[in-house]
Amino acid sequence: MEVQRLFDLPAYQAERYPRDNAFCRRVNDQWVHFSSEEMVSQIHRFSRGLIAMGIRPGENIALLCPNRPEWNIIDLAIMQVGAVCVPIYPTLSDREYQYVFNHAEIRLAIVGNEELYHRLSGMSIDTLKDIFCIEKITGIKHWEEIAEQGANVQQAEVEKRMAAIDSETLATIIYTSGTTGVPKGVMLCHRNIVSNIQAVIQLLPITHEHRVMSFLPMSHIFERMVVYTYMHLGCAVYYEEDLDRLMLSIQEVKPHFFATVPRLLEKIYENMLARGYEMSGPVRKLYFWAMNVGLRFQVDTNQGWRYAWRLAIARRLVFRRWQKAMGGELIAIVTGAVALPPKLCKIFSAAGIAVREGYGQTESAPVISFNRFEPGGTLEGTVGVPIPGVEVKIAADGEICVRGPNVMLGYYKDPEATREVIDAEGWLQTGDVGKIVKGRFIKLTDRIKELFKTSGGKYIAPQPIENRFRDSLYIDQIMVVGADQKFAAALISPAFEPLREWMIQRGIQPEDNAAMIRNLAVKELYQGICNEYNTEFSQIEKIKKFELVPDTWSSESGELTPTQKLKRRVLLEKYRSEIDHLYHI
Repeated sequence: MEVQRLFDLPAYQAERYPRDNAFCRRVNDQWVHFSSEEMVSQIHRFSRGLIAMGIRPGENIALLCPNRPEWNIIDLAIMQVGAVCVPIYPTLSDREYQYVFNHAEIRLAIVGNEELYHRLSGMSIDTLKDIFCIEKITGIKHWEEIAEQGANVQQAEVEKRMAAIDSETLATIIYTSGTTGVPKGVMLCHRNIVSNIQAVIQLLPITHEHRVMSFLPMSHIFERMVVYTYMHLGCAVYYEEDLDRLMLSIQEVKPHFFATVPRLLEKIYENMLARGYEMSGPVRKLYFWAMNVGLRFQVDTNQGWRYAWRLAIARRLVFRRWQKAMGGELIAIVTGAVALPPKLCKIFSAAGIAVREGYGQTESAPVISFNRFEPGGTLEGTVGVPIPGVEVKIAADGEICVRGPNVMLGYYKDPEATREVIDAEGWLQTGDVGKIVKGRFIKLTDRIKELFKTSGGKYIAPQPIENRFRDSLYIDQIMVVGADQKFAAALISPAFEPLREWMIQRGIQPEDNAAMIRNLAVKELYQGICNEYNTEFSQIEKIKKFELVPDTWSSESGELTPTQKLKRRVLLEKYRSEIDHLYHI
């Protein structure tokens, strides 16, 4: 059979690559497996239940749940009865929930746990008729009750609904993170996402023989499309809902591949550095020698026999521990959402784990480009080559424009906003600034809306500065400021664990975060970091002043989007007094 609609995937896998462990999740410290056939059966069963409940084609159903096989069962069952799946981040604020549910006119919501159930129950949402929970909670409707309602519905009714759906039918509405203004509902049809899957499967170094892990939120199109791709390839998918257990699960599952965001790789890198700091004498010296060898690694480059000899020693004596920590069988990792610090690409690749950065947007379903795994297909500092079937051009003002079968249908209930980003020839204006390097690699330089002008009339692109400064072990997040001011400055959220280790090594007793950032030695450390990185930027781009903040920024606390992008407006408001202090306002 041919995959033309997303709900064709389970049957395709069951026919082409049937397996007992198609989808797996941890339950009470044991891995529970769903076979390919079980998944197909469960999806149809849930579809029959939706029909029995009176769900009509075109109605919007919200799904708020961590990664688990049930997510895919519900998602695909919704789509194959012609309804529209609206995945929503569990970490959104009540205000954002209220907006999205009312804007999308959600008819039915399926949530992962009791907390989400009670949050939604307390809101005023006119169209919401029912809420079901995936966890079994006394007094709360369980999601299995939906399937049970379909006991008297014939499968022929499901097949009839499926037959009426083609590749152009709206499959999902995904609300963007909303770094500025209110979220927009991105409408994606089956063709948008299926075309992306079919392009990407040609380029990944995995097959039906491999195990993969899923832990990024599937409410974001990146991980959702990646899991669909795993289904098409016939991989065994292991879900981890709790990031605190992720490294343990990786060691148990021994995956061959996964997708992630750079922050996870940064944490692994920091943990490996912390291990080195715990060592002493010659062992410690050898460990950091190997780390320095790794940081000089260049992907797809012959660095000579001397470097190859040193790398072989480093891998044998040190980096094999990295491999073991990652399960021992990991082939490759793909990252997205935010820029990958070059040091992470270097050090993991030196350790024998190929890390490749990609680029995309919700509006492009999502992949536009990524660095390849074959020789000659990677260029450090870029987001790779456009995937097959996708055209890319650079507009006169430097904006990256994209055209292809992956470009969205438009924004839900917002034709004006749609016309602003998709022109008459079908080109999607991404809002990203970039250039083409070596004839085919895309290099991102900034977001058009994030460029700001100093009081002297000079434009500053903050992202390249922020990305470079985040290379520092001691910087978790940084935001460059300076709109309408004489110079660029920065708010810095330190990486507090490495900073504590640095203080202990120097005989300074670390206290709480607020006390740490007031320490003179700590301030001198960050001044030295600024002095070092400032040499790489023009005079107007140099960070003249900085303020350390005691907070760790996250999506949960509201400073970052779920995809780890800075919410600049939120940060500008939260740290208004600190910014004023930088400029003595």
